[in-house]
Amino acid sequence: MTAQLSVQKLAETRRATLDEALDAIRTRAYWSPHPEHPKAYGETGPADGLAAFEALRGGRFELGQPGTDGWTGAETSPYGPALGIEYPHADVEVLLPAMRAGMRAWREAGPETRALVCLEILARISARTHEFAHAVMHTSGQAFVMALQAGGANAQDRGLEAVAYAYAEQTRTPAAASWSKPQGKRDPLEMRKTFTAVPRGIALLVGCNTFPTWNGYPGLFASLATGNPVLVKPHPRAVLPLAMTVRVAREVLAEAGFDANLVALAVDRPGEGLAKVLALRPEVRIIDYTGSTAFGDWLEEHARQAQVYTEKAGVNTVVVDSTDDYRGMLGNLAFSLSLYSGQMCTTPQNLLIPRDGIETDAGHKTYDEVVADIAGAVDKLLGDDARASALLGALVNPDVKARLEAAAELGEVALASREVVHPEFPDAVVRTPLIVKADGSHKDGQSADEVPYLAECFGPVSFAVAVDSTDDAVELLRRTVREKGAMTVGAYTTSADVEAAVEEVCLEESAQLSLNLTGGVYVNQTAAFSDFHGSGGNPAANAALCDAAFVANRFRTVEVRRPV
Repeated sequence: MTAQLSVQKLAETRRATLDEALDAIRTRAYWSPHPEHPKAYGETGPADGLAAFEALRGGRFELGQPGTDGWTGAETSPYGPALGIEYPHADVEVLLPAMRAGMRAWREAGPETRALVCLEILARISARTHEFAHAVMHTSGQAFVMALQAGGANAQDRGLEAVAYAYAEQTRTPAAASWSKPQGKRDPLEMRKTFTAVPRGIALLVGCNTFPTWNGYPGLFASLATGNPVLVKPHPRAVLPLAMTVRVAREVLAEAGFDANLVALAVDRPGEGLAKVLALRPEVRIIDYTGSTAFGDWLEEHARQAQVYTEKAGVNTVVVDSTDDYRGMLGNLAFSLSLYSGQMCTTPQNLLIPRDGIETDAGHKTYDEVVADIAGAVDKLLGDDARASALLGALVNPDVKARLEAAAELGEVALASREVVHPEFPDAVVRTPLIVKADGSHKDGQSADEVPYLAECFGPVSFAVAVDSTDDAVELLRRTVREKGAMTVGAYTTSADVEAAVEEVCLEESAQLSLNLTGGVYVNQTAAFSDFHGSGGNPAANAALCDAAFVANRFRTVEVRRPV
């Protein structure tokens, strides 16, 4: 077939964006080509996006993949309505060989062409951001604006960031080199050498329920840009956003003259456990996974034929020592605890507060006062149901609701969770955060599993942990990160010594730290091209989004030497 998208056309339309992305990952300055504001997509963008989403409901999601042996799908929106979409079910014995068939041409295209094709995929997704936002909202429970920003623009940023890193790593070594070794009076030894970035094989993306695009795009685009076919296995409750992504990718690949089967979709039948089956296939050489520690550990232990990148559970901690902006601290923490009902891998769970209280610009505050004021700030933030719904979204599944209800029995409740009636979706399960008081003193020999707040309690649950001193808080932070991992760490202090102590713990235990956040930047939000999401250095995740290590082992460099 004749390519409708030539390399020259792709270079004319996408090369400048790639160059800007490469500059951004070098400088770490703010940059994004993907607008976060809903009005940035034209006057008809919102209506067109909603209409496109509604048109997908109640039908079959055709992809034209080989090996389709039936149809499956049972997504129900956390806001209530069933989506009623059926997706192709794949016979992997047919699909996997078909995916490998296009690898040679994709490898021979080279790093630049692959990067430009990936950028074209992202550009087309970006143009449909409103449609994707509805898909993310009605599979993850994110509120619409968050779905548009985090599930749309910010996810696209993370995908582009991965492409930039992939291109940079593949082009670090020259494609060809001349080699000449002097031999004294004899003629020099001369060789001509070529160096080719060679993909590992099929990459398996195991998607998550809460952030299907934001957590999925880095691995998808890192693998595709380094020459690997990508098989997308979405979470059964959040298929649609990734299915839409696969459809766009297949269309662009075909238009650019490549095999559309370089990207394919694999959706479970109920109870099938397809992720485990696929993870052990010899064709699968890369796995990206976000989700529970149990399955992440299983993948790391059993999928020995693959490079496995996991983001699992962690216990995110904030050390509260002192502040010169008490009101700002309260507001910042209230927002961080409330956003998306705490269903973010970066949401703070444990707030470590000295029993004797803290010094602030509003005077000395006791432990009880600090906890009560944080609870009051959350109440104030979420006092109006419409505003609360826009921040909280909906609980993503019944497990989160059950965990929230059980957590109320774990200690003295400082802030009870309440039910919020969503003004637009009355069937949505919306709950405000729960804050439980906890004692930070541990008996000798007490394991982390015996201390409730030292296990991740995913959802709108946090613990106000009373510690004997700030020094004890720092040591508890160290233990938490070392044993349980953390995606984020926060601290409030006016002391240079405390700041240095917390920073040293985070450097030693490889945890990303935010200090004294009191304005519009929050501990549970990270910016692509500038912030690293996770570190890969503690039990919460074995990789960071996104750094050179995240992409460099998805390909190998093969050398061919020829005498001149």
